[in-house]
Amino acid sequence: MTSTEVGERAFLQFAPNSKLTEISEFTIGQSVFDVPWTPGFSASLPDRDGLGPIFHRDSCLGCHVNNGRTFDADGTRLISSLIRLGVGHGGKDPEPSYGSQLQPNGVAGVPAEGNVILQYDTITGSFGDGTGYTLRSPKIVFSGMNYGALASDLKTSVRMTQQVVGLGLLEAVSEDTILSFADQDDKDKNGISGRPNYIPDLTGSGKTLGRFGWKANVPNLKRQNSAAFLGDIGITNPMFPAQNCTPAQTQCSSATNGGSPEVSEAKIVAITKYMQLVAVPKRRSAYYGNVLDGKRLFHWAGCANCHISKMKTISNTSFPLLASQTIRPFTDLLLHDMGEGLADGKDDGEANGNEWRTAPLWGIGLLETVNGDARYLHDGRARTLMEAILWHGGEAEKSKNFVKNLNSDLRDHLIQYLQSL
Repeated sequence: MTSTEVGERAFLQFAPNSKLTEISEFTIGQSVFDVPWTPGFSASLPDRDGLGPIFHRDSCLGCHVNNGRTFDADGTRLISSLIRLGVGHGGKDPEPSYGSQLQPNGVAGVPAEGNVILQYDTITGSFGDGTGYTLRSPKIVFSGMNYGALASDLKTSVRMTQQVVGLGLLEAVSEDTILSFADQDDKDKNGISGRPNYIPDLTGSGKTLGRFGWKANVPNLKRQNSAAFLGDIGITNPMFPAQNCTPAQTQCSSATNGGSPEVSEAKIVAITKYMQLVAVPKRRSAYYGNVLDGKRLFHWAGCANCHISKMKTISNTSFPLLASQTIRPFTDLLLHDMGEGLADGKDDGEANGNEWRTAPLWGIGLLETVNGDARYLHDGRARTLMEAILWHGGEAEKSKNFVKNLNSDLRDHLIQYLQSL
């Protein structure tokens, strides 16, 4: 499941050893991922109608350009990143008038929910050698809210898109493997206490281990895609059949839909297979001297305690090329307390406001190549990999301080290692 492509299309490849049937399924699913949807009911485009009535973008591709991390320019309204909303204890309940996610667009006759931009406070600091640095702390600014005032106890969380590579491999890692990385009570006394996030089943009868999303709040790719169709595009589907309208949104509730459900099970299966089959780009300059030096620093800093470099997939998967593979995703798929600096105060499943899933690092060095520029962390506040490191706190405070006390050459070597992934 490794691709040799390392250019702009590095995140758009299927594995070189794919069978013709797998390539066909990849291509069919990619068409569902890429093509825009149209509003309401369309006799001429019955396979692409049902957009909205309120929505974020009109296609998956709109937020995942080249399967990378798409972000909004500073000072512009957020349409690529999204805003989670919540009220009540831990912000777990939907905002009464706006639901669980702000929708910046609406079809004709249905007002969009509103707009959001990010403004930034500046934080300055210095490395141990006296070199200064600047960080950006984001503030959410709402405007043009069309369905009344937001709740006084509102909690929010900005979520940037993540690169779409190797997801089928992560889905094929066994639950036992993931749980073997957990150390909730920090029994080994290394300051790292990763724990799983369990997500309620849609039937309400139990819980499932989460592994996808910034807070590991989604258990599998089929549910991820189904939730994104409804939450991001406004498309009902077999898993989420109800329109995404709150009681305050009467125009939304009365708008023409594209059928019930608006996307078929077959298309959900197709897009899920596509996401399972997107390959991981190969490493670059892995044995270059500075990169090997950076690798040692990565381990000495303790980064590898959470960004686990190697694990194995199960033998029984939907696609043979995903089975029994040794993979290097640089994640444990667990939650970690990342400190107050990154906290959003909003619970998600069993994740609290300080906790985030260890983000996979494979492909991270190609983000600029794929998208022309790059942003990092869950809300895109970090403009460089070093800025992302400097925002680490909580369980990663010790690792961050190790990096801060490196000299400039060693800091460069660490970044070169990350850029090789």
